[in-house]
This record gives sequence, C-alpha cells and structure tokens, in this order.
Amino acid sequence: MARQNRRLTRDTRYGRYTDGPDPLAAPVDLAEALDAIGQDVMGGTSPERAMREFLRRGGRSQRGLDDLARRVAERRRELTAKNNLDGTLQQVRELLDQALLAERGELARNVDLDDGDRALAELQLDSLSPSPAAAVQELGDYDWTSPTARQKYDEIKDLLGREVLDQRFAGMKQALEGATDEDRAAVSAMMQDLNALLEAHARGEDTQQQFDDFMAQHGEYFPSDPANVDELLDDLAARAAAAQRMRNSMTQEQRDELDALAQQAFGSPDLMGQLSQLDGALRALRPGEDWGGSEQMDGQQGLGLGDGTGVFQDIADLDALADQLAQSGPGSELDDLDLDALSRQLGAEAAVDAKTLQRLEQALRNSGAMRRGADGQLRLTPKAMRQLGKSLLKDVAQRMSGRQGARDLRRSGAAGEPSGASRQWAFGDTEPWDIPRTITNAVTRTAASGRQGPGVRLTIDDVEVQETEARTQACVALLVDTSFSMAMEDRWVPMKRTALALHTLVSTRFRGDDLELIAFGREAEVMDVEQLVGLDAMWDKGTNLHHALLLANRHFRKHPTAQPVLLIVTDGEPTSHLEPNGQVWFDYPPDPVTIALTVRELDNSGRLGAQTTFFRLGDDPGLARFIDAMAKRVDGTVVAPENDDLGVAVVDSYLGSRRGGMPLFD
Repeated sequence: MARQNRRLTRDTRYGRYTDGPDPLAAPVDLAEALDAIGQDVMGGTSPERAMREFLRRGGRSQRGLDDLARRVAERRRELTAKNNLDGTLQQVRELLDQALLAERGELARNVDLDDGDRALAELQLDSLSPSPAAAVQELGDYDWTSPTARQKYDEIKDLLGREVLDQRFAGMKQALEGATDEDRAAVSAMMQDLNALLEAHARGEDTQQQFDDFMAQHGEYFPSDPANVDELLDDLAARAAAAQRMRNSMTQEQRDELDALAQQAFGSPDLMGQLSQLDGALRALRPGEDWGGSEQMDGQQGLGLGDGTGVFQDIADLDALADQLAQSGPGSELDDLDLDALSRQLGAEAAVDAKTLQRLEQALRNSGAMRRGADGQLRLTPKAMRQLGKSLLKDVAQRMSGRQGARDLRRSGAAGEPSGASRQWAFGDTEPWDIPRTITNAVTRTAASGRQGPGVRLTIDDVEVQETEARTQACVALLVDTSFSMAMEDRWVPMKRTALALHTLVSTRFRGDDLELIAFGREAEVMDVEQLVGLDAMWDKGTNLHHALLLANRHFRKHPTAQPVLLIVTDGEPTSHLEPNGQVWFDYPPDPVTIALTVRELDNSGRLGAQTTFFRLGDDPGLARFIDAMAKRVDGTVVAPENDDLGVAVVDSYLGSRRGGMPLFD
C-alpha cells in the first residue's frame, strides 16, 4: 500500500505550466523593447545583437540579464567570503573539550574514587594527543566516570556518522539526530541495497521494477523523489562531486583529521566502506561531474561536512547560472536558464524576472518585428519600422507641442477633403467616424470571439475615422548627408531618426504626398527607409550634394502637379560631384567646379518651384557662409538645430511647407 501511495505521488507531481504560453501570465509590452532595439540598429548594431543587448540591460521596469548575473556573482562571493571548512572539526573539538572538562570535574569531586584510579585517569587525560582525531581514538577504551562526559563523547561519533551521511544524502544530519541502533541499521540496509542497485545498473541488468522496489522501501531518504535510476544517479553524483570539491579545498591536515575521525563514525568502520563503494560507483557512472574543482574559503563561519557540501552545490549552481546568463556559447538561448536554480539561489523574484525575459525574447521573435534574411541574419521588418517610426514621431510631436503654433500631428489636413482612407481612432481625433469600417470591425471581432446573441456591441477599438488630406499635394525630397564627418561627429543616429520620423508622418498622415529619401556621401543614392535605417556608418570622405540634387530634381519632374519640397541635412560643404561620364570627382578643399555644378543644380530646383530648407549641423563658420549664400539664391530657409532637435526641425519645416508658410522652428 505504501508503495502504491508513493507511486501515485510521483505520478501526480506538480510543475511549471509547459503546454504553451502561461495563460495567467501578464502580457509582455514590446513597445519599449522595439524602440530600444531600433535605436541600436540605427546606430549600426545588428538586430540580433540589439535584441540581446536589450535583454541584457533590461528596461525601465524590467531587470535584465546583467542585473541577474551581478546578483549571481555577489551571491557566490558571499558564500566563499563568509565560510570556512573547519566546521566539523571545530564541533568535534568543542564536544571533546566539554567531555574532558566534565570528566576532570567528576574526577575531582568523586570522593569515593580510588586515588590510584583517579591519578591514572588524570594521567591518561593529560597525555591525550593534540590531534582531535587521535584523541577521540585514544579515548575509545577509556572508562568514563562522568555520565555527561560519556554522553559528549558518544555525541562525537554520532555527529561524525550523521555528517558523512549528510555529505551524500542531504538532510541526513537532521533526520538521524538522536537516532537509535535500529535507525542506523536501516541506513546500513539502504546503503547495501543502493550499492546493489547501482552495480546492477552498471552491468545493464537493472529494471524499473527493481528501482520502484528500492524507492518503496527506502524512498524517505530521497526527498527529491527521482522517477528512475538515472535521476537518482544525477542527484547522488552532483552531491558526491560537491563533497569531493569540498575535500579538495581543505588543507592536508584537515583531510587527514577528518579521514581518521570518519573511521569512528557511529563506532564502526563499515559505514565508510559502504560510502567508499558508493563514491566509486558514482565516479564511474557520472565521470562528467566536476570531481577536481576547489575553492578558497577564508570566512569566519565554519561549515560542517553536510552544510559545506550544500554550499559547494550552491556554488556549482551559481557557476552554471553565470554561464547561462552570459549567453556566450554557440546556440545559447534564454530558454536554457534553470529557473528552479535561480529561485533557489536568488529567490522567487529573480526567477520571475528571468521568466519575463524569456517571454519577452519569444514575443520579440514571434511578433513579426524581425525576420531572418537569406543570409541567416535577423532584420527589422516593415512592421518594426512602423512601430519605431510611430515612437519617433510621437517624440517629435511632444517636443513640438510646446512651440507656439505647433499643430497636432494626428490631424493631418483635417480641414481638407476626405482621402478615401480611414484609420483607427486616437484620443483627440475630431474627424468623422467611418461608419462602414467601424461596423465591419465590430462584426468581425464578434464573429471571431464566438459570442452568441442578437445585435453587435461596439468597443473603442472598433472605431475608425475618415482621413482627410490637404488639397495641395507635396512632392518631398529629403537629402541626408552620409559623409565621414556625420559618423565622426555622432550625427549618424539623429539623421536616421529624422528620416524615419518624416517617413512615418508622410506615410500615415499625408498619404497623398510623395517622399523620396536620398543619401549622399561620396556619391548619392535613393534609398527606401529600411535600407537607410540599416545603413552602417560611412567612412569614405566626400559630400556629393550635386548628385543628390540631380536625383531630387528628377523626383520633382515626375510629379509636375505637386508642390516640390526640398529638405537638405548636411554638416559640410560639397567636396565631390558627378562627371558627365558618370564618374565621381572628389577634392578637398572644395573644387570650384564642384561648387559651380552644385549651385547650378540648386538653381534648377528653384526653377522647379521647390521650397528649400537647409539644416546645417555644426558651427563651422565657412559652412555657415556657404549654406546662407545657397539658401539666399533660391529664397530658401536655413535652420541650425542641435543634433537632438534635428527631427523636430525637419518635421516642422515639412509641415510649414504644406501650409505654405514659414517653418515654426528656427
């Protein structure tokens, strides 16, 4: 019956929910993670590395892997700094001193004792070896006169027996406190059966039934409740290896003392013989365990053999956790984190933090924000670009909101004609509802939920509003400098943020406008927003504004009925131009021919009616004079923002051009 109950207990063990996502877990917020990852990607970091870096440093309300790794390291240092390995020897010395003190007191007080016997006993006590192990052995045949002294001496042997067993079987020291001869016989029987089971396993002759029979009889000694021989071996070998590492960390004197004392455990050497046989079997069956490690333990708190073995197991846990948290090995994944070990060592809160990071990583990979290209590398998807663009645009809107006359970026062309498109309602929208789309959303959602009953119930998420657009369509060219100096002066990321924010504004609020992004370094190139955001820093010298203006004017000519808007972001004078044969000419200081060709192409933009704004980065006086002269030729505007205000300046200028007025930001 006991065996059936134990079998039932093993078959109904509780564990973490593993059948898909945890239904009770709070939803993971990806917005902060995607924003941080996007920022790193714009700075030249790969999406894979950017994701891992975010998981490493964490977010505003989420601890990262680095914090967990720091706490693991602190816990390890604490264990090695506060403990030493002299605990069992110290306990033996204390018990021995107490026994001798009680015995000497009894010899002095007992008037009925023969003087010759008293003198002989005192002589025997005075001549004891200073070695605790030798003294305990020498007192093996001593005829104690004090019952208290006899009790303390017997406690030494009992302590040693419980300690050496506790090294191999956690909790045995407490379980056998005050043990009877019957209890010790039961432990001896368990050891014999265990060694027989492991011998059969080594020969490949063991069966599950043999294991079940063993657990039914001796399961009380194995609180981890292993389900088979392999699980039992894993538990025993891990603790035995920790015990060996503890022994390796002792001085030779400590090892010799403990070896001599252990032979007297429970008053019989049989126990050590059985344990030696067990250790040999475990070493042979689990050679991969760390049997050779050691630690420097110089603290004030003495560890007994059992407690010390537990500490060495804790250190092994912490070392494994440090490797898992480092995520440095090939194929390392957050799912490899041992949450049970993390909870044991740092508490349940740390395990919750790690589980959240696991869910966050999985959500990032499953969100559609990143995908693996043909080369095997992760890349941000258009969905992620839109998410990042919305975040950047929101930041721009907040910066602009305090400026006089700034408009709400959500209300694009609200006074214009309906564009035929709709979008989800957002707080502050005043556009009319798109009734067909709103009702369709509600019907679709209701059908998907499987809810029965008459009627359709609207929620705020169903509501869509009609988009309107300004009556004047704009044809926009954003020219961004990608020369050497932009990267060198930390203007690379602000440039990308600006381009993405403007692209998001045009594509979501001014869909009738046509935006072209043109990057110009030694030569110019039209880029889509994903290409520009993922562009690595360019270290080639050259600022080919001439080529960029050629591409911008081609864009304007393709849209003859639209209002041309030319936005130029640069931190240097033109130093290269495009030759008639398609070759690039570079020279520094700027060649007069380069300047002339650039000015001529800017004049062509002016003749096409382009509203031109230069965004001058840096405080170079020569550049300022050149940009001012260029802007004056085409009745343009010059803005000199700080790096962090570049996005605000460009968006403000674009909105100002659509209103037909001057930009608000200057």
